[in-house]
Amino acid sequence: MPLGEFALIERYFRAAGASRGDVPVGVGDDGAILRPPPGFDLVAVSDTLVEGVHFPKASAPRSIGHRALAVNLSDIAAMGATPAWALLSLTLPSVDDGWLAEFSAGLGALARMHEVALVGGDTTRGPLTLGVQVMGFVPQGEGLRRSGGRVGDLLCVSGTPGDAAAGLAIVQRGLADARSADLAAALATLQARFEYPTPRLALGARLRAVASACIDVSDGLYGDASKLAAASSCAVHIDPQRLPRSAALAAAVSAGVFTDAEAAGFTAAGGDDYELLFTLPPAALASLQGELARGEITVIGALASGAGLWLMAQGVPQPVTPGGFDHFG
Repeated sequence: MPLGEFALIERYFRAAGASRGDVPVGVGDDGAILRPPPGFDLVAVSDTLVEGVHFPKASAPRSIGHRALAVNLSDIAAMGATPAWALLSLTLPSVDDGWLAEFSAGLGALARMHEVALVGGDTTRGPLTLGVQVMGFVPQGEGLRRSGGRVGDLLCVSGTPGDAAAGLAIVQRGLADARSADLAAALATLQARFEYPTPRLALGARLRAVASACIDVSDGLYGDASKLAAASSCAVHIDPQRLPRSAALAAAVSAGVFTDAEAAGFTAAGGDDYELLFTLPPAALASLQGELARGEITVIGALASGAGLWLMAQGVPQPVTPGGFDHFG
């Protein structure tokens, strides 16, 4: 007999996340009761993932579960906050025990890694759609925002944007290449960057003390940089020559899997990397770099007076349209 809604929740989700002492009432009641610590602000974020829009049809359910939580944890990271609790609304076309077991394993593993308790949600029948809300906390008045940047602040990015877009292209185009073990490993690395993104929570918490503004890279580097600059009432100047490229993406270009122009496009507008893009005063850069691993962050530009996105060409800023993903654009 197929599982009913409540048996499904009991089997796959009651114990999926971390166990926390600040959850007097969690899964199984009409609502969750949560106890934020004193002296902290509550941070709440929410994202919806739709099959065929946010992930390809027939994606591995473990990856879907991981990504559904990771994209929200990335927003928490961009606020400089600590995640604590999650709600899941799951719309399924049918009940598939194997699919649910893998999905729950992917979501649960990431939740436990970051001590996030799954405290409730909803299940219903329909096209495969996942709605996740994550709540966390940040010391009062210390939450990062997009609007704190100032003219002259440096623009920095974590990691290597573009990898996830390349990974998605590998999946969509069936680009698995076995010409060499090294190339196969590079392509697998890029695919994993799309399927299993890493939310930069530790970096986000560290940035509270130094960053003036922050946003996560979800809709494309240039587009998200433009959002941060607009919120800060500034223009943003980016030097394309400074944009970092991972060894895996460089290997794919060298092997002819992607052209250099394709790789540059992935980096500029690909999205789905869930890296952090942030600004900080120039005087704060050296101390921050001294605490982080080499290459963990890269300075790619600065905020300037005016408005819009400008790319540096031989030292001269040129205005450009940012591009990036827009559901209704």
